[in-house]
Amino acid sequence: MVERSAIAIPAIDLLDGRVVRLRQGSYDAVTAYDVDPLTLAESYAQEGATLLHVIDLSAARDGHRPAAHADLIRRLVRESGLAVQVGGGVRSEADVVEALELGVARVLIGTLAAEEPNLVGRLAVQSARIAVAADVRDGTVRAAGWLKDTGRGPVAFVERLAQSGVRDFLVTSIDRDGTGLGPDLELLESVRHAVPGLLMAAGGIGSASDVAAAARAGADGIVIGRALYDGALALSDASASVRSSPSDRPS
Repeated sequence: MVERSAIAIPAIDLLDGRVVRLRQGSYDAVTAYDVDPLTLAESYAQEGATLLHVIDLSAARDGHRPAAHADLIRRLVRESGLAVQVGGGVRSEADVVEALELGVARVLIGTLAAEEPNLVGRLAVQSARIAVAADVRDGTVRAAGWLKDTGRGPVAFVERLAQSGVRDFLVTSIDRDGTGLGPDLELLESVRHAVPGLLMAAGGIGSASDVAAAARAGADGIVIGRALYDGALALSDASASVRSSPSDRPS
């Protein structure tokens, strides 16, 4: 067993210009928060965060990024003091280029990865700023804003993309997302061996112990949303819980 440091990654989800959280991936179960995204991001930077996770739910649902969201992402990149990774609505190579031109540190690709793994693998080989999002519900990977079942299991999905050249992955347990019921440790442990680079985990984080458990399961980054908004978890406590989490991942 080796010592490995993971990081806590605060999340901002955008829907129709608002900061929101979905419960279990449902657009019918939306909680909106009366917060300014840039102010929120700046507060996370002050608390020691280095990376911000932004999901454009409008783009994921509709297949195109609203201009107001693109402008906001540019501001987050320039003014928040954080590196920004963004996902949602990336359905073509042109969408990938457009997202990269926003200045983000990493683009998360889900639907396009499911539909054209060789293309996404090529893009990942060309740029270290590409990662694949594997959003999992009931044992299969979902796409198109979590609405389409690809029929592929998460391990097979990750292995296929890794063979194509992708190194870094975000794995989300949709069933646990927004619930605070804890991460899907079995899912994380099952995909860890198939991920060549960074494994980021999302879904179900409700406490510092959840963050630490995800790190022990092999996650290099743990995405946290609702627990921070609702005050169930402080970012400083989340970060402290993963500074030196033991992992079975080979060094």
